[in-house]
Amino acid sequence: MYITFTEGWYNIKGQPTNVGGLTFKLVEDYKVSKSGEGYVTVEGGGQPGFPDRSIRVRCRQGAYNVAGSAKPIPAGVSMLTALKSKSKNAAEVTDFTTVKISDEAVAHETDEQIIERTRMRFDILKEMTKAVKQGDVRAMIVTGPPGVGKSFGVEEVLAKDDLFDMMGQRKPKYEIVKGAMSAIGLYSKLYKFSDAKNILVFDDCDSILLDDIALNILKAALDSSKKRTISWNTDSRILRSEGIPDRFEFKGGAIFITNLKFENVRSKKLQDHLAALESRCHYIDLKMDTDREKVLRIRQIVKDGMLDSYELEDIAKDEVVSFIEEHRATLRELSLRTVLKCADLRKSFPTNWQNMARVTIMKGQG
Repeated sequence: MYITFTEGWYNIKGQPTNVGGLTFKLVEDYKVSKSGEGYVTVEGGGQPGFPDRSIRVRCRQGAYNVAGSAKPIPAGVSMLTALKSKSKNAAEVTDFTTVKISDEAVAHETDEQIIERTRMRFDILKEMTKAVKQGDVRAMIVTGPPGVGKSFGVEEVLAKDDLFDMMGQRKPKYEIVKGAMSAIGLYSKLYKFSDAKNILVFDDCDSILLDDIALNILKAALDSSKKRTISWNTDSRILRSEGIPDRFEFKGGAIFITNLKFENVRSKKLQDHLAALESRCHYIDLKMDTDREKVLRIRQIVKDGMLDSYELEDIAKDEVVSFIEEHRATLRELSLRTVLKCADLRKSFPTNWQNMARVTIMKGQG
């Protein structure tokens, strides 16, 4: 859940900073402190210069909107109540829906077929990333469930030659942007990486899709036409202070990585926007919608050496994977991140790791 402030303040190094126009991930709705000062708790890490943790932004009630909406939250109405309302704007925010797909959907495939199909799609992801890096492909969208290695595959390719730029004290040719981003932040970032062979990777930045202005800027950046011109059509003190023009040509590459499956979006308006994005660039769906596919992906990656740095015996690695497969229905997240958590416990607590895993990574076991 993301909100955009119309006004508000947060102290950075003792200096009050106006957060008007910035978008953050909401942690806790509006409250009033004992001193009578109103505040909203948000994640600060999505904005440059803000600490990567939960922060309290001082503001009056109603001084923030649902991201992508021009309508403020009315005084006396909580964010949760606003989201539950039947208004058009609130409905669009809740249109990011997760659809659980049964293993029956892939019952016609053998384990070997699923593993090979998944490997092929990740190989295509790497090859397409190389093409973006070389400038042959301008942009692509990558979608798949969280924690299956989408970002790692892209970053691995982009980082291959980055060491030479660092040694030569040159500006890196790519940057991975994570978390919430406002429209003006997106515009500024695209300008700074607008030269040919520069690449911006937007990882888990789905809040962009909820902001009409940001979405239109993203569509311009992902366009496959020969010339991509991006414009900011309103006066901005922030852009002037940073020397950023209100119009520029974007010659770089862009990769948008998301957990969102576009076909699961219910809002007709948002569907139209997403269809426009798909038509502008290459769209890779990694097609891992069932638990069975995720477990087989885990087995494949562990076999390929994912846990080699832990110096565990093969039998210990098998224990980790078997534990995840056995308890996949009650895990907080069925992902590669969970594998690493289990491996941490297996290495640190070899005799009691399963009990500890039940408490720390399983639902309803604490």
